[in-house]
Amino acid sequence: MSYQVPQNIDPNKIFLVNRSEIEGRLEPEFYRPSIASLEKRIRSLSSHRLKDYALSIAGGATPKKTEADRFYSNSESGIPFLRVQNLQTNGELSLDDCIYINEDTHKGMLKRSQVAEGDLLVKITGVGRMAIASVAPKGFVGNTNQHMVVIKTGDANISKYLARYLNLNIIERIVSRHSTGGTRPALDYPSLKNIPVIDGIDFSIIDTALLNKGQKEQQAETLLQSIDSYLLAELGIKLQKIDLQSLQDRIFTVNFSEICNGRFDPKLYSIPVKQLKQSLYMSPFDKQPLKKFIKSSCSGEWGKDVSEEVDENKYTKCLVIRATEYDNTYNLQLDNSRVKYRWIENSKLSKMNIQANDLLIEKSGGSEDQPVGRISILTDEILKGNQIAYSNFIHKITVEGISPIYLYFYLKTMYNIKITDSMQSQTNGIRNLIMQEYFDQIVVAPPLQKQQEIVDHITAIRQQAKALQEEGKAILENAKKEVEAMIIGNQ
Repeated sequence: MSYQVPQNIDPNKIFLVNRSEIEGRLEPEFYRPSIASLEKRIRSLSSHRLKDYALSIAGGATPKKTEADRFYSNSESGIPFLRVQNLQTNGELSLDDCIYINEDTHKGMLKRSQVAEGDLLVKITGVGRMAIASVAPKGFVGNTNQHMVVIKTGDANISKYLARYLNLNIIERIVSRHSTGGTRPALDYPSLKNIPVIDGIDFSIIDTALLNKGQKEQQAETLLQSIDSYLLAELGIKLQKIDLQSLQDRIFTVNFSEICNGRFDPKLYSIPVKQLKQSLYMSPFDKQPLKKFIKSSCSGEWGKDVSEEVDENKYTKCLVIRATEYDNTYNLQLDNSRVKYRWIENSKLSKMNIQANDLLIEKSGGSEDQPVGRISILTDEILKGNQIAYSNFIHKITVEGISPIYLYFYLKTMYNIKITDSMQSQTNGIRNLIMQEYFDQIVVAPPLQKQQEIVDHITAIRQQAKALQEEGKAILENAKKEVEAMIIGNQ
């Protein structure tokens, strides 16, 4: 008589597998009854595999960042180089935070992974959700790295259908079941090609949901874009419209006595930058250099890899914030699938003296399309669940005599209107913030009551925008669930 698991035990936590059912893999998760039965159901409804729709499948590579001049370019003259963060579960490519390679790299080293209009792109390696799929839009020319594949189907409509299908949660569960690896899961080509595909699914519910989601996101974007105008108006700052169409308008002269610290960068002395700075002095409120409000400041530390053996009495394992965590919209995006943990020496961690409402300034990094100098703030929520540190590309300041949240919003607006852009130098493709100039910049500081009023209003705008975005996500997820229920029933 064979052993039976008691009925009062959750069969998804404790279950038996016959030796005859072992498929060469020994990890228990692969045989969990809920996922095994789901895959069996999907394969019973499917007569095709992903390979049946693929004319070709190719993966790319990542050119060396240490040879940036040889391989990489900018948005004006370069070719989009796609990474997994450019893929979205709505089936569309996001070119935010995109990097670019030059044409020689696109046509030479990465010739086999070229991406064209209508191609299907599928994530095959990395932590987090597997097999996120997007379709290259009309007129698109690009390339990709090794963490996704480009599948040429020959028909944009087929690619869009497959993207909708692969982005269903039930299909992602099946795909993830067949991925291998521990800290960095991967989906091999045989498993990718063998993904079951059900024909004839009506995705109109999802298409309608995507339209609704897009409307919500546009409303949110409009709200977020209003923040800078609101803050400037409340401070009595009026930006002048500058038309520099002709060559004559772009030519200017500077007296030798005006040259600051030996800098010969024309951007610092340009007409737009001068007028931006002058506009701050039009505010009726008190104006002080940023350094007046800085109580303490400290550079960051990259530390040691967590795989290294260290004396844990002298080191602490920390979540180390990098420029990668700056999301450009709200604050910091500490996604568990992407954050980095490092050993930080206790003496250096003590020197950092991290506290709530500390501001983190991105002092190195950036790109052609994203100047260095972004700002973030350490909130109670961020510090609550993590031992935080920050990398050597980031500088921390603790402020007094001013609302740190107001200052965060103010500095964010200064970055957005490109005053910060004039405070940087560039060497070997890396931009560096000139900290002395950053600390010398003018801060318009109204009375604390006015600062709080501004903080409350901007916070309300951001909360409203985030609620709209979350509402859009919920609309799409509910639509996916409806489609999934139609496919497999309410199991």
